[in-house]
Amino acid sequence: MLMDSKAIVRRLYEDVWNKRKLEMVSDIISPSHALHDNNSSGSSVGPEAYRAQVAVFLAAFPDLRFTVEDTVAEKDKVAASWTISGTHKGEYLGVRPTNKKISMDGITIHHIANGRIIDSYISSDFLGLMRQLGLVPARPQRKSATR
Repeated sequence: MLMDSKAIVRRLYEDVWNKRKLEMVSDIISPSHALHDNNSSGSSVGPEAYRAQVAVFLAAFPDLRFTVEDTVAEKDKVAASWTISGTHKGEYLGVRPTNKKISMDGITIHHIANGRIIDSYISSDFLGLMRQLGLVPARPQRKSATR
């Protein structure tokens, strides 16, 4: 019996990401799964590539936690609105650890077939993350209309 689509996505965030059960990736992610991220060039394919992506984030942010704010499902798609939070304790994209606490919002649209995720499209506030790590200057404060 196949799990419902929202339950599959919940398992991805709770079990794989939050409980660090990386061995479950092959149960959730299809061998043909393509991960499309608006902040990366190209896409990565398959459970091993997904597991590697998780490992990169966990090495940089060992206390990383996904909080799923909302999910919406229709037919073979589940949209998940989420926030990640953690502390920058390891190298990330060539950036040495800053020990700064970070938080990043995003949305992922997952396509589900035969009880597995076959495609994921991610859109996240990567610029905000870079600002939090001190790599991009913060936006200047706007002057109020009353000044």
